[in-house]
Amino acid sequence: MALPQGPNQRWSLDFLSDALTDGRRFRILAVVDDFSRECLCLVADTSLPGRRVARELDALIACRGLPVLCVSDNGTELTSLAILSWSQESRVEWHDIAPGKPTQNAFAESFDGRLRNELPNETLFTSLAHARAALAAWQADCNTVRPHGVIGNLPPALYATLGAPEMQRDGTLHALGGFAPRPVAPSSQTGSNDQLTLLTAG
Repeated sequence: MALPQGPNQRWSLDFLSDALTDGRRFRILAVVDDFSRECLCLVADTSLPGRRVARELDALIACRGLPVLCVSDNGTELTSLAILSWSQESRVEWHDIAPGKPTQNAFAESFDGRLRNELPNETLFTSLAHARAALAAWQADCNTVRPHGVIGNLPPALYATLGAPEMQRDGTLHALGGFAPRPVAPSSQTGSNDQLTLLTAG
């Protein structure tokens, strides 16, 4: 798949699992904007069926607008009739990765690994309320404070506001880390060999 060239071009979805201190299992739905690396939502609950996922996507769209494409693995929640119907009604293309090929959902997998190492693996959640509060704090820090190397050491929320055309010299990202800074000065309207240009430059 081509790399996204702006926010809302491609969202990646995935689930993580964990347990509360009383042994109850719960799941976390993570949605990531592949262009800006923003964590769009972290939803924790004991059950997250396809209809609930669709409702969470509708809530995101109300705030951010429609994505062009969503990418996910082929878990039952994300290949359900509820998601198929949602995709058709909202006119958002949905791409299921090939079974056993998690690298095809690399943005979500990378995000999941970072989240798991920094929060679930380090925290004993006593309740769903505790997990939700911790996830919200981690998401805010990830999006607005923490610099990300692949997007020019900027926080994702700031990178998203700068806009794709201004952040890339020719409007495309050639590699995952293809960040290109703005030029120091605008290009000259006349050629550099122009006599007036040379005199002005000294």
